[in-house]
Amino acid sequence: IIIQILKTRLTMKTRIALVLLFMSLVSNSFGQTSGNCVTDILLSGYSERSYSTEPVTDQQLDIILRSGIKAPSARNRQPWKFTVIRDTSAMKEIISNVVPGNVMIVISGVESETGSTPDFDCGLATESMFLAAHGLGLGARIYTGPIGNVNSKKEAFQIPAGYKAVALLRVGNADKGVDAVSSATPRKNPEEIINFYSPAPVK
Repeated sequence: IIIQILKTRLTMKTRIALVLLFMSLVSNSFGQTSGNCVTDILLSGYSERSYSTEPVTDQQLDIILRSGIKAPSARNRQPWKFTVIRDTSAMKEIISNVVPGNVMIVISGVESETGSTPDFDCGLATESMFLAAHGLGLGARIYTGPIGNVNSKKEAFQIPAGYKAVALLRVGNADKGVDAVSSATPRKNPEEIINFYSPAPVK
């Protein structure tokens, strides 16, 4: 269709406009998009498993960490610490299939604090960094399974005193040769998980 548009006797400006319109329609038909950069990331995001060895830059990492700092928390207590690990051998002690160029962020919450919800708040910070990574065109994956391994060696992994690891965020450049979109785990249908409250009829 694009080739047919380009062959028609139209001005270059009109041709470009038609091509852009066609591409927009295709994108909205086959992908879950809303036209908003934030919600597009939410609707099209997935957790990458395969990564290239292209390194995450210092600037990208700084933006990701700052996004975590901006996450909401109960009473704004911000009960978290972020431990950044770039050493491949250290990362492999936690997750065996990491590759050089990956970055691992250990999100830790304060161990005991009255009136706070550190695990939940750390989850919010983790998700903020996860979304920031995808917004920068990187891949990211959240892990909680290896947390016990980290907490059993807190000193070795340099987790701050008084904190416990809650989640791990792996960040890297996704392997573009892997079709992770079509093979991503499907989500449940909205009707399976959403219900709307309606007031009981007045008697």
